[in-house]
Amino acid sequence: MNRELIINVSKSEITIALAEDKRLVELGKESVKTGFAVGDIYLGRVRKIMPGLNAAFVNIGHEKDAFIHYLDLGPQFASLQKLVGQLTGAKKKNVQFDTFKLEQPIGKTGKIANLLATGQSIVVQIAKEAISTKGPRLTSDISLAGRNVVLIPFSNKISISQKIRSAEERKRLKKIALSILPKNYGVIIRTAAQGKNETDIGQDITSLIDKWEEVLRNIKTLEPPSLLLGEMNRANTILRDSLNGSFSAIVVDDKEMYDEVREYIKVIAPEQEKIVKLYKGKIPVFDHYDISRQIKSLFSKYVSLKRGAYLIIEHTEAMNVIDVNSGNRAKVADDQESTAMDVNLMAAEEIARQLRLRDMGGLIIIDFIDLHKAENRQKLYKTMQEFMAGDKAKHTVLPLSKFGLMQITRQRVRPEAIEHLEEVCPMCGGTGKVTSTVSIERELENMISYYAGEKKIKQLRLLVSPYVAAYLKSGFPSVRRRWMSKYGFRLKIGIDQSLGIVEYKFLDRKDRVLL
Repeated sequence: MNRELIINVSKSEITIALAEDKRLVELGKESVKTGFAVGDIYLGRVRKIMPGLNAAFVNIGHEKDAFIHYLDLGPQFASLQKLVGQLTGAKKKNVQFDTFKLEQPIGKTGKIANLLATGQSIVVQIAKEAISTKGPRLTSDISLAGRNVVLIPFSNKISISQKIRSAEERKRLKKIALSILPKNYGVIIRTAAQGKNETDIGQDITSLIDKWEEVLRNIKTLEPPSLLLGEMNRANTILRDSLNGSFSAIVVDDKEMYDEVREYIKVIAPEQEKIVKLYKGKIPVFDHYDISRQIKSLFSKYVSLKRGAYLIIEHTEAMNVIDVNSGNRAKVADDQESTAMDVNLMAAEEIARQLRLRDMGGLIIIDFIDLHKAENRQKLYKTMQEFMAGDKAKHTVLPLSKFGLMQITRQRVRPEAIEHLEEVCPMCGGTGKVTSTVSIERELENMISYYAGEKKIKQLRLLVSPYVAAYLKSGFPSVRRRWMSKYGFRLKIGIDQSLGIVEYKFLDRKDRVLL
């Protein structure tokens, strides 16, 4: 598979597109000005304890208070708070972390009010970015991700990725980690570490320990709310987690970002430094690689498939719903079961791609075309699992229900990509419907009756959109003339292009807006 990472840099944001065989499969945006990314570590201040939720709201500097539940404090929270207390207390002690005495782990059924108090300083890490009206979701179970390992402070446990199946390799990696790790540090050895030598793994662990030491120094010197350690930018995060031999090119259209990416590649995979390229073309990089067209065509309610079939994707507050339609296929095929299976398999591949592309999260319900044979339903379920296997977000795929519906749950830690590209229509509120012309006519007449009858106003000027103006002036007699005759006053109708289709303003003789 040919995989390309295309990075577009502007003054306000960085946009990263991942294409597989020239098809866009992931799209990420990172604001240059706003922080609060997943993985960032903050020194926050507890704003409010919520005993009923067994949770707390924490001020980390975001416009909305962040949220942390008791279960997200982590088993070593008592040790973390003891350390924070020593670093931020009146004496501000110097702490040697590898000799620090750990406290007993906290239980899973405790009360957050027994551990936190309003105004208390707390070290937290962003687990989920702010989405819609919700602030960031936090954890105090701190971890630092590297290329080969994930460092876990306040732990002495070594875990190994289940994808590394060789018992001999697992034993080798564990031995390397044991020989390098100081006391009070644990690690999760990632799949990328498979086959790596002791030097590569050792450098990774050492760099992560240095980062944790930086966090400790910042706790001592900064006041909450403050950023203690920022996660690397989104482009380098993707490189850290996804870079392998299948990448054919990493294209960047900004010299500064190009240098940054190239330096990072030189550290984690020096043999692939040559695949990083600086784009110098005259047309925008996304246009050159056909990314712009794919963004416009894919972020639609309707997604076309081959030979007339299509998907309809609906977003609601509670879930996302995807309907699979055969379109013209049903008219040309004799075997209904075969046609349904063919369309469903084609749809499954595109749905897996759309989930990654739009970064859809939560509950996803898919209404596939009905299949009557049990073996076909099972095959569709297995195929969907295979297509979803490449998705790095945590997900669960359930078999088809007796109603032919498939349920998928997918973790989302960042705002859905489509939220960055679309806004809710201010006129219809996202419903796709506005007040009918008849209703507007009735509403306007009620206002005119009020001004002409109760307020005794003899002359009015009405500003409306061109659409409503045409309606009020057309016909014989027109709506405007009927109103003037009925209420015995003078009415002028003007056009205001800035008004929405069903918005209006009444003005008096001195062009003052009437309320």
